[in-house]
Amino acid sequence: MAVAWLAVTAGLSAASSIAGGISNSMSASAANRNAQQNYEAQQRAAQRAAELQNSYNRLVSEADKINYQRQRDYQWNTAVQNWQYQTQIKDFEYLQSAREYLGSVENTQQQLTYNTIAAQQATEQEQASIAEILNEAAFQQEGMIIEQLQNEGRAAMLQAGGSRAKALQSTVAEQGRNAAILSASLLSAGQQSQRNLRDIALSRYADDLNARNAMMIEPQRLPDIPKPLKAPDRVFVEPMMATAGYIPAPARQNTFAPVIQGVGQAMGTVAETIAMGEQM
Repeated sequence: MAVAWLAVTAGLSAASSIAGGISNSMSASAANRNAQQNYEAQQRAAQRAAELQNSYNRLVSEADKINYQRQRDYQWNTAVQNWQYQTQIKDFEYLQSAREYLGSVENTQQQLTYNTIAAQQATEQEQASIAEILNEAAFQQEGMIIEQLQNEGRAAMLQAGGSRAKALQSTVAEQGRNAAILSASLLSAGQQSQRNLRDIALSRYADDLNARNAMMIEPQRLPDIPKPLKAPDRVFVEPMMATAGYIPAPARQNTFAPVIQGVGQAMGTVAETIAMGEQM
């Protein structure tokens, strides 16, 4: 009876050990399945994150290219506009200087013409003055001749002898003095007239020189403003492709070991039971 009870107890214990091993194996299998599912979910999430990152990087790269081209076009258009404006300003300033120069040339010509007319008038006035002096001298000389003839006539009516000779000598001497005075006066007037004419010529020369010195220098065109140059193209580097982050594989539990362990425990229980029965 005791042996039979031990056999039943051993059988139950062995069955319990085997059932426990099978249960532990199933738990390990479920844990492995859950770990695998989590591992695959993490891989999918990492891959999706890499795809999103690559999509964003491509958008940023394209946006940088578009913004660069727009900024480059804006800078170029601005540089061309400034170059055109500066060229127009340079041409306008040259035309203004050319107009002022032509005005200065015209004013100089008018001043030179005025100087010529003024010099001619002064010369004519001086010539008129010397002509008047010469005419007056001619009248004086004519009067002197008439007076000399009259004096000679009066001397001829005097008595012969010393008185008549003295009268003639006195008349001749007086006319000689008068002629010398008139000649000296004419010489002085002629010399003064020559000096006046030289002064007129010098004055005109000085006025012409001042007029020419006051005239503007002819303007010269400045060199052309250099055309704007485009900056070198920017070299773009394509964004590096992002890859899914490394996800370590889950540690797998052994599903066969719990069964082996349960069988081993069952066999040990049976062996102990047999040994106890033999002792009885």
